[in-house]
This record gives sequence, C-alpha cells and structure tokens, in this order.
Amino acid sequence: MKFIFFIAFLATMGTAQAATTDEVAGLKWYTDLDKAHSEAEKTNKPIFGFFTGSDWCGWCIKLQKEVFAKQAFIDWANEKVVLLELDFPKRTPQSPELKQQNQNLQRALGVSGYPTVWLFNSKKTDAGGFNLTRVGKLGYPRGAEKGKEEIKFLSEANKLLAAMPK
Repeated sequence: MKFIFFIAFLATMGTAQAATTDEVAGLKWYTDLDKAHSEAEKTNKPIFGFFTGSDWCGWCIKLQKEVFAKQAFIDWANEKVVLLELDFPKRTPQSPELKQQNQNLQRALGVSGYPTVWLFNSKKTDAGGFNLTRVGKLGYPRGAEKGKEEIKFLSEANKLLAAMPK
C-alpha cells in the first residue's frame, strides 16, 4: 500500500545546519532531509529514517550497539539505503531548524515512540517541500537471539525492501 505525505519546510532548512552528516564506524548519517534526499535520488536508494532520543532513550542506544554497530548492518546500509538520523535529544542542543524538520517528519510518519525506523522515498515538490512514500517501519528486533539482533533486523528490513515497488 502506498502512502504519500507532503512536508513543507522553511526555505532556510539546509543552510542553517551546522553538521549535516556524521561518519561513524563506516556509516554516513545525514541529519538534513534535503541532503539525504539528494543522495537518495543520486543513488536510487530509499531513505532509512532513524527516529531516536540519542541522549536518553535506552532502546535507541541498544539498537545502535546491537544492530547499527555490527559489520553486517554497515555493509547492508552502505549498499541499500541512505541513512537519516532524526534525533529528539533532551540535553543535546539543536538548531531550531533541525528541531522543526525532525518534528515535521515525526508528524508526517506518525512516529509516537523510539526507536522507530521508517524506510521511505522522497520527491521534491514545486513548493519546496517533499512528498514521502512509506516503504515500511522497523523497531528494535525483539525476540532476536542474543548477540545476533542484526540478523533479525536485516531480515525484516530486506522483506520491506523486497516489497517496495520497482
């Protein structure tokens, strides 16, 4: 099933960001939707939107350590998706533009808890916003074998990608 959402952003969204990417352990994480969209368009990959509370959410930290830090995930992510971190910290300062962007995406995708991962495609609109097409949603891989959480997570992610319209 295809869902399309329109997101309107301030014209200054991309220019107000101090840091728009973060390369950690072989992964390139964008924080700016406009830059992630450009990379996704260039590489023909969906966006992997990771909604997190980086400085307070225990399950988010657990997902990062038990899935995102594993080589299997790093290899998969570099091949299959464009990574976008959408952070909702309590103690870490953010620009007003970054907060607004993240809140807009949270509302558009109906995110109500953390961690949540949405795979989606984006298209720019003439009005300067984005149309988003949902591919599917993931979270922490509950019930996975201890130490092999990335296997269950990647299996679920691959199912979503396989069902994606070509």
